[in-house]
Amino acid sequence: MAKLDIAWLSVFIEIHRTRSVSLASERLELTQARVSGILSKLRRHFGDPLFARTSHGMEPTPYADRVYPDVLQCFNRLSSPDSHRTSFDPAAAVRQFRVCMTDISEIVVLPALVNELQRTAAGLMLEAERISANSHARLESGEVDLAVGYMPSLEAGFYQQTLFRQAFVCLAARRHPRIRQTPTLKTFAKEGHIVVTTSGTGHSIVDREFAKRGIVRNVALRLPSFLSVARLVAKTELLAIVPRRLGEALADQEDVVMFAPPIPLPSYAVKLHWHARFHADPGNIWLRNAITAALRK
Repeated sequence: MAKLDIAWLSVFIEIHRTRSVSLASERLELTQARVSGILSKLRRHFGDPLFARTSHGMEPTPYADRVYPDVLQCFNRLSSPDSHRTSFDPAAAVRQFRVCMTDISEIVVLPALVNELQRTAAGLMLEAERISANSHARLESGEVDLAVGYMPSLEAGFYQQTLFRQAFVCLAARRHPRIRQTPTLKTFAKEGHIVVTTSGTGHSIVDREFAKRGIVRNVALRLPSFLSVARLVAKTELLAIVPRRLGEALADQEDVVMFAPPIPLPSYAVKLHWHARFHADPGNIWLRNAITAALRK
């Protein structure tokens, strides 16, 4: 590996200070193309993105923040790309991770993840929060480590990994007076329905599919989450359409039955999302692997 050039490190320092390639080029009296080329060489040398484009400018990754003070003091200490990179030992680590997820994932994903952490990393604490319109900004800032759910609106600067695919099923009370098996479309549409409108759950897919076919459901109740759906279905004559994995879990909890929707509904991918700033962070990498490992069991 070639030795670092002092000019390269000057570029690193100025981008970190200004959060801007263009301002760094002005201060160093270099062209933007030259600064961008040097940044590419630094990224290859350190094996880290170093900076990620955000709404606030070129924000440093955790690794770039970690090495910045030492770069200022002594360039020679950075002759090895791994000189400041730390490993992550889950068995010894004491750290809090924050994951934003849907209420569905709290039921379907969270139990498996908690068991995995208790088995391999008892010193870690997990905090879950709901996916919201502000989740992308919290991922970008590092206030949230990962997101689990259906988030098709995330823009450039985010990584994603499919955890599993979700199909849809319908729920009805086991003793529903009119629903004994999969009803006709006409019967289904006339029954009272529960509709849940919450971020990250793919409910918009269901709404679009019915609208595309000109089908109007008799919506009797709208809810902000899925947590009370099973009890409401079990205790009323209302129907609900929910993701299959959730339906299976709810059918174990309440006196409800599942049946196929009266029209074909497309499945959707439940994904793991994280920002490019933390793509190479050892703790973030470990947590991503822990989630995928938990769901394989």
